[in-house]
Amino acid sequence: MARDADLLARIESHDAVVGIIGLGYVGLPLAVAFAEAGFRTLGFDVKPSVVEGINAGRSHITDIASGRLSKLTGADGRLEATTDFGRLTEADAVVICVPTPLSKTDDPDLSFVVSASEAVRAGLRPGQLVVLESTTYPGTTRDLVQPMLEETGLTAGEDFFLAFSPERVDPANPVWHIENTPKVVGGLTPACHRLTTALYREVIDDVVEVSSPEAAEMAKLIENTFRAVNIGLMNEMAIVADRLGIDIWEVIDAASTKPYGFMRFVPGPGLGGHCIPVDPIFLAWKMRTLQYRTRFIELAAEVNGDMPRWVVAKTAEALNRARKPVNGSRVLVLGVSYKPDVDDVRESPALDIIELLRQRGARVEYHDPLVPEVEIEEETHRSVPLTAETLAGSDAVVITTDHSAVDYGMVTRHASIVIDPRNAVREPENAVVYPIAGPPRGARAPEA
Repeated sequence: MARDADLLARIESHDAVVGIIGLGYVGLPLAVAFAEAGFRTLGFDVKPSVVEGINAGRSHITDIASGRLSKLTGADGRLEATTDFGRLTEADAVVICVPTPLSKTDDPDLSFVVSASEAVRAGLRPGQLVVLESTTYPGTTRDLVQPMLEETGLTAGEDFFLAFSPERVDPANPVWHIENTPKVVGGLTPACHRLTTALYREVIDDVVEVSSPEAAEMAKLIENTFRAVNIGLMNEMAIVADRLGIDIWEVIDAASTKPYGFMRFVPGPGLGGHCIPVDPIFLAWKMRTLQYRTRFIELAAEVNGDMPRWVVAKTAEALNRARKPVNGSRVLVLGVSYKPDVDDVRESPALDIIELLRQRGARVEYHDPLVPEVEIEEETHRSVPLTAETLAGSDAVVITTDHSAVDYGMVTRHASIVIDPRNAVREPENAVVYPIAGPPRGARAPEA
């Protein structure tokens, strides 16, 4: 039997062993999905604490409950985690789910992809399928991963199989998850494509096939570039509305009633997370190598990147109206994760806001129910309790992440000034609330 036919039969019978490299917010849910579908699944991670926790049935990410994980681990379980990358030889299909951050010069940092590919290469055997899920620029699968794996003397599409399928994970999303989010697949050859499609169809409701790895790589980048550009537009509209003295949230609510031709995006304190602030820069970097300037991407990144400074300026304005300087004022920042109800602080604008306020002399504390401590400029900050005393003792409160667990009624009862770029407070009880744009709200709001 041909190698591709043999692997296809193993996938369809669920006899194939699936290996997942990287057990973070992308890899762990995927590993759980394959294990729950009946596949023996090996998870690989460089962090012993992550591996030990998973094998003990303890989840370290919010999207996978420990109770769900514990049913799959243990002596007789279908899911096992390990730091021993030599065991990649046991896997029939290997999925790479490692981070792809930007360097300090905004160049793609593919060091984790390279390390994972080196680990796969060390034990690559005929008949294996390798799928890259890590977000990257078009051409990475064909130009970087394929040559590395073919250094073994094996040929992609004949001896082993290679494809790209971008992760589409939205942490803490109550509706869309691994199983019901359509999965884009682009194989290097028809055999690669057929095997990858078959693998994901065993765990995902809808697999979307495209013609090449490059098309799949580009699809992920255009998704998040679309979001980044439209968020940038709304951030600029917030500044416009503020100059005109108009409540931007009222305007967005009104525009959203149009049943066609308008898609709701909202402004905020800046972009965070691994995807939206990062993915468009991958595309911009790739196009610079081809002597083309992606002007929309660069402008959106500039506008979005300036929003933490806008929030700090709003905070200074609010304090000034209360005849208080930023220097020496006590400011409480609510939320340091990049989005509500997750503990992920990567690229969080809250960290920039904290540092900018500190540079202006403010005494800054933060509260986040999901992030007990965080490193900012190599200094450890710890979350303070959210109490009436903490709120009353703060000269200003800045809502940077609108966690659902926070009682915003209590916040506005005890705080005197609240800066609310997230629109978390609609009816302030006592505090004067300064939205991201437009006049302040509340019974004690000063006249403009």
